[in-house]
Amino acid sequence: MSDRRKYLILLGLIVLAVAGVAYMTVPDSPGHQKTTLGLDLQGGLEVVLQAVPPKGQKVDAGRMSIAQNIMRNRVDKLGVSEPEVRRQGSDQIVIQLAGVHDPRAAAALIGKTAQLEFYDLEVDLTGPSKSVQGQPNPEPNIYTLLAGQQALVKEKGASEWYLFDKTTKKLIAGPSVSRDALFNTKPAKKRGISARSVSAAKPTKKPKASYVVFGVPKGTVVISFGTDASICPGGAGKPTTTTWFLFKYTPDSENGPPELTGKDLKLSGTRADLDPSQGPVVLMEFTGAGSKKFQKITQGLYQRGDLLGTAQLVASVLDREIKSFPQIDYADSSLATGSSGNAQLTGVSSFTEAKAPAVVLQTGSLPYKFTTLESTNVSATLGKDSLREAKRAAIGGLIAVAIFLLLFYRFMGIIAVTGLGIYMALLYGAILLFNVTLTLPGFAGLILTIGVAADANVVVFERIKEEVRAGKSVRAAIGAGYSKGFHTILDANAVTCITALVLFAVATAGVKGFALMLLIGTVISLVTAVAATRAMLGLLAGFRWFDNPRFMGAHGTQGLKFLHIDYMRRRYLWFAMSGAILLVGAVSLGVKGLNLGIDFKGGTQISFTTPKPEPISEVRDQMKAVGHGDAIVQGRGPQTGEESYKSYQIRSKSLKAAELARVQNSLDKKLNAQKFGIKNVSSSFGRQIAKDAILAVLFSLFLVVLYIAIRFDLKFAVPVIIAMVHDVLITVGVYSVTGREVSTSTVAAVLTVLGYSIYDTIIIFDRIRENIPLMRRAPFATIANISLWETIRRSLATTFITLLPVASLLLFGGDTLKDFAFALLVGVASGAYSSIFIAAPLITMWKEREPEYARRRDELAVAGDGAGEAVLVAAEQAAAAEPAPDLSPVAAVERAVTGTDAKRERRRQRRRSRPHGRAR
Repeated sequence: MSDRRKYLILLGLIVLAVAGVAYMTVPDSPGHQKTTLGLDLQGGLEVVLQAVPPKGQKVDAGRMSIAQNIMRNRVDKLGVSEPEVRRQGSDQIVIQLAGVHDPRAAAALIGKTAQLEFYDLEVDLTGPSKSVQGQPNPEPNIYTLLAGQQALVKEKGASEWYLFDKTTKKLIAGPSVSRDALFNTKPAKKRGISARSVSAAKPTKKPKASYVVFGVPKGTVVISFGTDASICPGGAGKPTTTTWFLFKYTPDSENGPPELTGKDLKLSGTRADLDPSQGPVVLMEFTGAGSKKFQKITQGLYQRGDLLGTAQLVASVLDREIKSFPQIDYADSSLATGSSGNAQLTGVSSFTEAKAPAVVLQTGSLPYKFTTLESTNVSATLGKDSLREAKRAAIGGLIAVAIFLLLFYRFMGIIAVTGLGIYMALLYGAILLFNVTLTLPGFAGLILTIGVAADANVVVFERIKEEVRAGKSVRAAIGAGYSKGFHTILDANAVTCITALVLFAVATAGVKGFALMLLIGTVISLVTAVAATRAMLGLLAGFRWFDNPRFMGAHGTQGLKFLHIDYMRRRYLWFAMSGAILLVGAVSLGVKGLNLGIDFKGGTQISFTTPKPEPISEVRDQMKAVGHGDAIVQGRGPQTGEESYKSYQIRSKSLKAAELARVQNSLDKKLNAQKFGIKNVSSSFGRQIAKDAILAVLFSLFLVVLYIAIRFDLKFAVPVIIAMVHDVLITVGVYSVTGREVSTSTVAAVLTVLGYSIYDTIIIFDRIRENIPLMRRAPFATIANISLWETIRRSLATTFITLLPVASLLLFGGDTLKDFAFALLVGVASGAYSSIFIAAPLITMWKEREPEYARRRDELAVAGDGAGEAVLVAAEQAAAAEPAPDLSPVAAVERAVTGTDAKRERRRQRRRSRPHGRAR
């Protein structure tokens, strides 16, 4: 009665939890929670920014926190719904903006350094930028501007450096505070420019190009003026090209220049506004100290203008570009005592354009310059399509697993499917309760955990059926099945959790969603397997009609007798088969290598669809037409006709915003392309991802070995690690042979394979560990064979049930999910193979080196091969026989090896022949 009450209470709590989840989904209820979708499912922008500190400095954690807060403030002012701004590593910030309308503008605004400076345009200009009459003299070419300053550079030194093509006089890279750092920039590396080649005294006879490095004399700075303004200082009319000026620059001096900086601004008083005479402007209000500075400056400018009879100009410079140059009117007597402490930026064409610098100035200047490592732009329509495909794959996987459980386990299958329904409800509740952002990789993790939840039931149910076949009542078998199966489930799920945690720690933002869902799903599946289904079976076990082996599907023999072979004797055959597969993969890797995606190589990836199938040649022609004929064009999905597809992916070198817009416009105009997805990855970020992937694999292996060594024995860990490496190498080899693209999702799949590879191995090793004390006289090869026979049905069932949701991903998922599913399909299948044919034979070889097992092996060898065959035949006959309390493969082996029955009978006869008393 106590057990029944316990199970009723447990089921009551589970029903309440499911009801609570249902309550959270009611739209008008106070506790209503809404699922948060990631940008890849609703469209938007993701940017990974990296801080670039000044030369000789390291990135400081405190300053990175300041930068994160500044970026979050900027994002909040953009009005984005539920943005995410978080730090990644020590020097990176990840920003996710779901549903943004202008991703490129948002990305440019978020990472802007916002260095605001004010210069006295009449006094601070120097060198060729100031005419003989003292007027601004704009230079249309920065090469010409700096060429005449190199004598001063030799005399005073340089504050910054620029790299030029000497033939075309075009700027290649710069500014850089270090001359050597110029040659580490992407443009310089792409052209193969090094410090040695630039400084070579004797260039080649016919150089393709010659390069030169110019310095900016110390105490000066180069400032540009764009083409947006209506007039250029010192120029005639609207500028048609960017012009350049050389300003004095002594920021450490109390009086500058620059005379004022953004530090003197009151952030709360800075905003975009409309001026009746000037149009859109950016109003700026100074701090108390800044107001005094500004007042002193305007007073001095007024007095100078009054003396010279000309208006004096002030250059407002934002990030080394002149934004406006307001004049101090000497005829305005109100300025005789200085300005009121307010100023404004003019020359902007619209109120929207004025908001960008206003937001940047409101939130303050970033402590570091930030470069974009990766940016992903997903259109809203593409996000909706991805969500629909992910839902379809999830439903397909759930239905497939449910059908398998019902067919394989009959009435227990109904219990398992009910438990699976409870699991899905609780998982959805966890997503709502913890406000987990669902991403496309997260959906893949959700679908995969369906197999995890079903696997736990398979392990327990198979154990229950074994106990029933051994002669126990159904009620006793349920208790023993959960008691003995719990350790196996715990070990397997612990390893999966270890993999998920490592993946979450080192993965990129997108893959973190997969790792999080895998972790949450694994924990909840453990709860439902040992609580929900246990409670239901415990309650049913009290009924007489339930105590029926046939009703449980546990009558007769275990089946699959054709798999009861001597696996250990054929070990070298299995090793040869694996060696052949690995050799093919190694040759392919050496010849073809891996088809690395932009996640590792860097560049721009564009995906899009067309209303009707378009020839791949037409897409290539369009890329050639816009100057990117070297781009890799791949058709995706089903092929129609002669290399025609409705879905395409293009990979090219990194494209700037203008180039990207030109490509999109061309594809849209000629092919009616739609549902664009755009991803930019820098080469340095790709190298970081590759390094993190290798570290993740090695760290996962280390943790798994540590866990196996603690739970089993260090000798058990060696075959496990070899089997895991075997599975990873086979997966990588298959990718090389098939030429499929390797992305961050592939890395996630490979790490997941590490967890699943060990799942079946733990099932087998757990049974070996259980059989060792029961078979005290048997050779280890016999123990391993018997353990394999007893667990092979369970191993194949768990593998198959895991492959069902993976197959659903492969069939119904989108392109991203299909790539992920393919790696899982190969890895999980390889894991099932290695558990039986690699790990078990290896542990046998390892343990047979121990003196005790070596002695047993030698004794059986002396008895001849016939004795070994007799042992296995006896075990097979026991497994094939009708169940009886005293008949099992383990008992049959012990009798065959030790002759236990005959010895026991002889001992009984001797006891009977002894006198009952002793003579006195």
